[in-house]
Amino acid sequence: MEKHKVNIFYTAPTAIRALMADGDSVVENIDLSSLKLLATAGEPINPEAWRWFHQAFGKDQIPIIDTWWQTETGGVMITPLPGATPLKPGSATRPFFGIKAELMDADGNILEGEAQGNLVITDSWPGQMRTIYGDHRRFVETYFSAYDGVYFTSDGARRDADGYYWITGRVDDVLNVSGHRMGTAEIESALVAHHAVAEAAVVGYPHDIKGQGIYVYITLNRDEVADDAMKKALNTWLRKEIGPVAIADIIQWAPGLPKTRSGKIMRRILRKIAAGESDQLGDVSTLAEPAVVPQLIEGYEKLV
Repeated sequence: MEKHKVNIFYTAPTAIRALMADGDSVVENIDLSSLKLLATAGEPINPEAWRWFHQAFGKDQIPIIDTWWQTETGGVMITPLPGATPLKPGSATRPFFGIKAELMDADGNILEGEAQGNLVITDSWPGQMRTIYGDHRRFVETYFSAYDGVYFTSDGARRDADGYYWITGRVDDVLNVSGHRMGTAEIESALVAHHAVAEAAVVGYPHDIKGQGIYVYITLNRDEVADDAMKKALNTWLRKEIGPVAIADIIQWAPGLPKTRSGKIMRRILRKIAAGESDQLGDVSTLAEPAVVPQLIEGYEKLV
């Protein structure tokens, strides 16, 4: 950044949390005065990571543009306007000009005011995907079959009293633990708010009694001790932050998490490992660090 006088730093929350593990030392003795704008995309950013990013790279002055969009949308859909929109750590704020975003329940009813539900777009917008080459039927079934005539994003979100949207994650990343439905993003956000945790990834796994159990991969901050006392402390933290239903059934210490080169966590791989299906991972050569996968498999085998 110092060498090239970077003006805009646009990255994924996962990368921010990885940098957090080393604390403020990552920006010590580096001239960041050229920076004018910070931005994130790819997954929900938890408030703790947002605040650290704002302080460490933005010196509590530079705005963060937390954008929500998809490859299929062709551009940003929910975003603050730099310097104009009051920011809330963890919120993508409001829909961009001309974007008609709504929340719907499972029955297709539009939810008004403060609410939590499925994020949909109810009208067309410039740049939207129009088909899948050679398979238009699949396009319709994937994006327009859940709600007739409405683009279903497959993401969940909540809207607060100010009309700000908070993306809660993919609706297929929802756990059903003994009849309680919880978003994995909610549990992950609680975990990374703990001072000892650098990164956390939560997936479900088959559980004989609960239906689904909570399987947590944890990367600790430098100098923290990975032992049973830490596992107990993290579950105590989850009980306090969310409730007893969020207590992890299995916590696995992870030297790193499988990520794409853009920094997104490949949860498909983590689900397979947690389910004991590591022989069905497929090609992992395109990961940023493929070597973490056999390490995670070895860690799983030691636990079970």
